[in-house]
Amino acid sequence: MTGTADTDPNGNRTRFGWGHSALETEFVIASDGTARLVRLGATGSVDPEAALPLVELTAFGHGSGWSGPRFTGTALGARLRYREHRTGARGAWEWLTVELHDPATGLTAFAELSSPDGVPALRSRVRLRNDGAEPLVVQSVSSLLLAGLPSPDALDVHRARNDWLAECRWYTEPLRDCVADINVDVHQHDSRATLTLTGRGSWPTDGHLAMGAVTDRGSGRAWLWQVESPAGWRWDLGEWAHGTHLSVNGPTDAEHQWRVRLAPGEEFTTVPAALALGSGFDEALGALTAYRRAVRRPHPDHTRLPVVFNDYMNTLMGDPTTEKLLPLIDAAAEAGAEYFCIDSGWYDDTGGWWDSVGEWLPSGRRFPDGGIRTVLERIRERGMVPGLWLEPEVVGVRSPVAGALPPEAFFQRDGVRLVEQGRHQLDLRHPAARAHLDKTVDRLVGDWGVGYLKLDYNIAVDPGTRGPGDLAPGAGLLGHAHAYLDWLTGVLDRHPDLVVENCASGGMRMDGATLAVTQLQSTSDQQDPLRYPPIAAAAPTAVPPEQGAVWAYPQPEFDDDLIAFTLGSALLGRIHLSGHLNRMAEPQLALVRDAVATYKSIRGDLARSLPFWPLGLPGWTDEWLALGLRTEHTAYVSVWRRGGPAELRLPIAYLAGRTVRPDILHPARPGAGSADWDGTALRVSVPHTPGVLLIRLTTEDVRVRPA
Repeated sequence: MTGTADTDPNGNRTRFGWGHSALETEFVIASDGTARLVRLGATGSVDPEAALPLVELTAFGHGSGWSGPRFTGTALGARLRYREHRTGARGAWEWLTVELHDPATGLTAFAELSSPDGVPALRSRVRLRNDGAEPLVVQSVSSLLLAGLPSPDALDVHRARNDWLAECRWYTEPLRDCVADINVDVHQHDSRATLTLTGRGSWPTDGHLAMGAVTDRGSGRAWLWQVESPAGWRWDLGEWAHGTHLSVNGPTDAEHQWRVRLAPGEEFTTVPAALALGSGFDEALGALTAYRRAVRRPHPDHTRLPVVFNDYMNTLMGDPTTEKLLPLIDAAAEAGAEYFCIDSGWYDDTGGWWDSVGEWLPSGRRFPDGGIRTVLERIRERGMVPGLWLEPEVVGVRSPVAGALPPEAFFQRDGVRLVEQGRHQLDLRHPAARAHLDKTVDRLVGDWGVGYLKLDYNIAVDPGTRGPGDLAPGAGLLGHAHAYLDWLTGVLDRHPDLVVENCASGGMRMDGATLAVTQLQSTSDQQDPLRYPPIAAAAPTAVPPEQGAVWAYPQPEFDDDLIAFTLGSALLGRIHLSGHLNRMAEPQLALVRDAVATYKSIRGDLARSLPFWPLGLPGWTDEWLALGLRTEHTAYVSVWRRGGPAELRLPIAYLAGRTVRPDILHPARPGAGSADWDGTALRVSVPHTPGVLLIRLTTEDVRVRPA
């Protein structure tokens, strides 16, 4: 760790530094007594007057210092005076806490910054403590503030639309298109305009990923951030002191109906935000990937990467029975699956399970002879770990659980229990709700021997719940969301070998807070194999490759090219095999076995790889797409062709000038295509559409394992 400090002649702190070899920072105590971040990374320092206070917040009776749609220049932020700072190390992380205080209200704020050694990424959150004599109602508080970025004239901004069946769709535009040039010198005032992005409700990534980035058009430098909120969030970019500022928040009163009352002595901590740096977008995303691996809960699944078969997508579609499952189990085992997950419907006796879920007992109608345990035992006999689908947070209005639990165990507003699509929402802050789910999971995992849970969530509640003690519904939602993750942490503490997949109608809850606890993330519910490639290719922007579950659902009616295509989409993520494998002819099943064997031969590299995009981030309708994963000496590139010319050149800048050998790993059959290295780029040919190639690139002096 590095640490420096300057003082004035009176011994007062004026400047201090903190960081490590990959990330250095510098802070200044400005003339008004506020602490400001003036340097982050290798770039030069900015004028303290062009920086922002470390913390900005609004509260009843203490509004903004000026009117506008952004949460900078706040009255309280300008009064938070620097007191002291503390540094230290916790494992592989460096920590800095800067203590700030407002004498008028007695509010103390702790800006808590941390960074994993060797990674150019910063994590930031703010803890508030009311040390005054009167309550304080907080309406917004920043998680991360950064000023001194280049002018909006120089920056491109990057965002990712994230819709059901169409996740991770990045798009780019000049920041100046969103923040007009008003000639600030003439007006002697910065623009009030901002580019603002928000996520609302219990699906925090419905609409957009909780991420963003800017790149300097001249130098290519990139600043990439994520908001680690399981509920609402907001970030904005605006012009500030001839440069650009970034403000990252969790939920706010104005946009999420969130506020908290801090009585004397009470505390509140914001959701964290992370910021990664790089010489370009790919490098910054690599830093963010390394950060995500450092911040998440350790689990053996992150290095083992077992192949999962799930019976839902394009297969049983929520209609499992013993008769349908047994041949699928045998076929999945023959194909090389290591986990077999029975998806939704296993609890349904009526055929109308949507509004009756919540008890989570197996259907006698679906599993008549020996019950569901007979099917689970068959999975184990075939050498696989059994799994089940569960939607823990919902209780159907017709479920007996709806009447068995107290009203306070559910989301409510104005004393009325909420109903969304025929379902109630559990509030995991209530001990009865938590006890109900603990009993459920301990039965499935402890008694039945289930080793995999796909936890789904298919309703969206906005703005939240106002239960006892909640000042506003957004605060209730955030409280529940944190309680849900705490409950899930307790489940994994009790069952450390359990593997948990996070799903919310695909990727509607693909947030950093949840990904730090769960082992896998569903990337989509997309059922069209031709539309999945742009999702699969962009998924590593949101989730490390070893956590990103991508469906591969080959069908007996597919031709060989389409079977290879759908399998190839999953080979640089977590392969989620599905499809009626039991109905396939032997040559078709051989294609599946070959793809699974290829995946197993490379998955050890995927768990430590960093992503890159030879053609740039994929567009939804692009005819050619490409995703690369690189390790120290090896790279893997998936190339999809959905149309266009049969040949393409893919520049790979970091390998330019090196001797590289390309090997096609998938499809494992002649005529699928070719790949050649010309010294600076990969030249590929894919003669048929749809077509896919998985190519391994190895520098000449490195020996590789056979596929």
